Amino acid sequence: MTTLHHDTVIDTVDARAYTVPTDAPEADGTIAWNSTTMVLVRVRSGDTVGTGWSYAPQSCAVMVTETLERWLTGQNAMDIGARFDAMVKGVRNDARQGAFGYAISAVDTALWDLKARLLGLPLFRLLGAVRPDVPVYGSGGFTTYSERQLADQLGGWVHGQRIPRVKIKIGQSWGQDARRDLDRIGQARAVIGPDAELFVDANGAYTRKQAIRVLRAASAHDVQWFEEPVSSDDLDGLREVRDAVDADVAAGEYGFDLTYFRRMCQAQAVDCLQVDATRCGGITEWQRAAAVAGSFGLQVSAHCAPHVHAHVAAATPNLRHIEWFHDHVRIEDMFFDGTLDPQGGTVSPDPTAPGSGLDFREPDAEPFRVR
Repeated sequence: MTTLHHDTVIDTVDARAYTVPTDAPEADGTIAWNSTTMVLVRVRSGDTVGTGWSYAPQSCAVMVTETLERWLTGQNAMDIGARFDAMVKGVRNDARQGAFGYAISAVDTALWDLKARLLGLPLFRLLGAVRPDVPVYGSGGFTTYSERQLADQLGGWVHGQRIPRVKIKIGQSWGQDARRDLDRIGQARAVIGPDAELFVDANGAYTRKQAIRVLRAASAHDVQWFEEPVSSDDLDGLREVRDAVDADVAAGEYGFDLTYFRRMCQAQAVDCLQVDATRCGGITEWQRAAAVAGSFGLQVSAHCAPHVHAHVAAATPNLRHIEWFHDHVRIEDMFFDGTLDPQGGTVSPDPTAPGSGLDFREPDAEPFRVR
């Protein structure tokens, strides 16, 4: 039997949940929330620690330590494909397409960070860099925001940080107040000016023809991106909207496996496929999903969790951009050293720092830990 050298063996796996209140009431067209929970995983090999996380229910931390850990400890940290395969097969009867998907995603991201640190490489170099800079778009614009809050946020991104693309939430009250949606689209365009790109996200709140009517009514405001105009489960509806509007239709954030992404691409439901590494299976599955999209001639956009996605985005040929989501940017800045600066509309992973380039500040996170 081959004995693994200690510096490549996974010694311990730790998972903890942290719940952070929002800085103001937040909602989209379909749901409201006042806090965000991060499930953070740390995988240790010798003195080296890899970190990954998902924005997920706190129960996912228990799933990591009570279920997934058995396929990790004592195994070779370099063989991420084997670890991913073991986790996916191991939860077959527990349903990967759900909470276990979040848990696997956080572990997989931690494994990639660990491997890159063991090798002394920035993660985007290990993955195979394509570009040094990754485009971002500012994302927030919650339906609960006042006109002043919306103007301050959008203006800060476009005129302060010079991010040339921003997204707001629409679909007020499950599409029951389209007039307010149109007013907010107009306000957003007035704030950002004629040159910045304007994105809207209905979170599946509209019916098919309602979505088409709303965007046509907003034609003077030049909306370039229409995210989840109808439910992402309604592939025929997404295609119908896509065929009827000028804006690019996007969806895919709820994908947990390659089959989901292939179905969405085959249905010609989107112009750009969204993929979320904190749900789909981490960096391993994110890369595979991007390849599926590429085979259909589509680009991919990273959904939320910008610092999870920065390195894999830099290694993805058919990338469009990553989402600089207000809640997650705020939490990642609170919890980590080494976070990135989107000034000018891009972020650049540090080419001199190993792994993700982030260092977890446990004392700063501890007050938010769920016990």
